[in-house]
Amino acid sequence: MTAAGRSAGLVAVTGGTGFLGSHTVAALLAAGAGVRLLVRDPARVAPALGPLGLRPDAVRTVVGDVTDAAAADRLCEGADAVVHLGSVYSFDRRRRDDIVRTNVLGTETVLRAAVRSGAGTVVHVSTVGALIPSADPELHAGSAVGRPAEPYLASKAACERAARLLQDEGAPVRIVYPPALLGPHDPRVGDQTGRLRDALRGLMPLWPTGGFPLGDVRDTAAVLAGLATAAAPAPRDRIFTPNRYLGTDDYLAALRTATGRALPAARLPGRAMLPAARLADAVQRWWAWHIPAEYGAAYTCVHAVPVAAEATAGAPVPRPVEETMADTVNWLYRTGLLTRRQAGAAAERTAS
Repeated sequence: MTAAGRSAGLVAVTGGTGFLGSHTVAALLAAGAGVRLLVRDPARVAPALGPLGLRPDAVRTVVGDVTDAAAADRLCEGADAVVHLGSVYSFDRRRRDDIVRTNVLGTETVLRAAVRSGAGTVVHVSTVGALIPSADPELHAGSAVGRPAEPYLASKAACERAARLLQDEGAPVRIVYPPALLGPHDPRVGDQTGRLRDALRGLMPLWPTGGFPLGDVRDTAAVLAGLATAAAPAPRDRIFTPNRYLGTDDYLAALRTATGRALPAARLPGRAMLPAARLADAVQRWWAWHIPAEYGAAYTCVHAVPVAAEATAGAPVPRPVEETMADTVNWLYRTGLLTRRQAGAAAERTAS
């Protein structure tokens, strides 16, 4: 047994070389757990874990894809807990086929394998976006699954329905809802980190009104590690991780505070921006370079709502948004993805 009544054991993880995945692996190892990763390419392990101070031989690996039932069975065999993080997070319509295949088929494959294995805890990492659009003014554990008109969010809603079906069948599945996440050490600079970077590079002069829940990747990773290593299953089977709802004006204000930069930007009515964002989405299919005006991002800002306070009762207090942003910007600067001028005051920061 580890501290605070936890039992580490062996935790099987998909998506462990991604942004939230690599931070979760670090948190699991810090808790004393053994970690086994499902990876398509073992060469990705060292670049993902190395910046977090971890050696690749600190984890065991199974080579395979989340859509491969045999590989999923090998991953889950003998595991005390399974954490399914493997998904494609992107609003880029050029990745639509990969999104559906990996997210929907991959989730069904891994969760079924985890239940067959007899793992005591199966954690499916969903997203608050799987619950929008919502008829409720706030999200909570009983919120209905959304039916979003956007490919990535629609795929996560389909995953959500698969996970809830297993819960209805009595499987020990816990569904976790992270918000949009920022923080340092994003191995492949995902959509959320890329959007912040684009804002600092002057590529996003227009923002929609509305907003979305935002959190720190390290806070969510700590919750996932806690669920996977707990001596007893969590009393709740649907869990929201630490977050704060930010309007896009709040987001820009926090980024200005973190960097000390003016960052001039105009905000337009979100719904009025959706047709233009959809057009950009269509053009992106044929355009080789990434267009920052993504329909999925605008759609999220229009439809996202806050998470109810009772839904995060007992969860850690989220760290200040300005701290998360400053650490993210400092990491982008230190890795050469931003210039000193673009990073502003955050270039001098000592990461927390």
